[in-house]
Amino acid sequence: MENRIYIVGMGPGREDMMTGEAVRALEEADVIIGYPLYLSLLGERFQKKKQIGTPMRQERERCRLCFEEAKKGKRTALVCSGDAGVYGMASLMYELAKDYPHTELVVIPGITAANSGAAILGAPIGHDFCAISLSDLLTPWEKIEKRLYAAAAGDFVIVIYNPSSRKRKDYLLRACNILLSQIEKGRVCGYVENIGREGCRGQICTLEELCTKEVNMFTTVFIGSSETEVINGKLVTKRGYRKQGSANQKAGEAD
Repeated sequence: MENRIYIVGMGPGREDMMTGEAVRALEEADVIIGYPLYLSLLGERFQKKKQIGTPMRQERERCRLCFEEAKKGKRTALVCSGDAGVYGMASLMYELAKDYPHTELVVIPGITAANSGAAILGAPIGHDFCAISLSDLLTPWEKIEKRLYAAAAGDFVIVIYNPSSRKRKDYLLRACNILLSQIEKGRVCGYVENIGREGCRGQICTLEELCTKEVNMFTTVFIGSSETEVINGKLVTKRGYRKQGSANQKAGEAD
């Protein structure tokens, strides 16, 4: 390959919450491309780099800018909030890569909101969980509804990304109403705003109480499973160890 682009998951944006690999890629880059808010979160360390930002809903243009900069021989990095492969730009970059056969893509993982938000609340994703985005920009609401019903029926912990925005103020309420038709109103839940950033706060509540909460696009919501409970003020989903004798456990380990 003649050119290389690093697709960097920057986590919440704080340098101390990035992987060492992510920091090295940004240090070595000639140009850093991303959504303007994410670029602003990079801090002074990377402000002397050439930076190119494109507004929301110009993701395809942003990706093509990366390929064009790489064609010029520039060491290029595309930054994504959280993990580049979780609701990030990695998949779109691979879709467009067929038009740029001489460019290699390298995905560098980051801490996604499901992980960083869970750590603030306690350990809510200690067992099976799923992630569902409430944004209907790319996914029809009818499909989002089906996924909510299925997740509730499967008794997953549900991590909700993009729960609200200026144009989708009632989407979390709509999601809660779907879940209330399947699970009890006292199901423990939690949400975290501005993870890893100024004003970060986490809150534990019931599903019924969650219906009344006002959240924004920088909030991640956690709906507990039937095994989730509050322990010492923290949201915890038990790992689900079977109650069996030590002899049986040793036999299972031997298998």
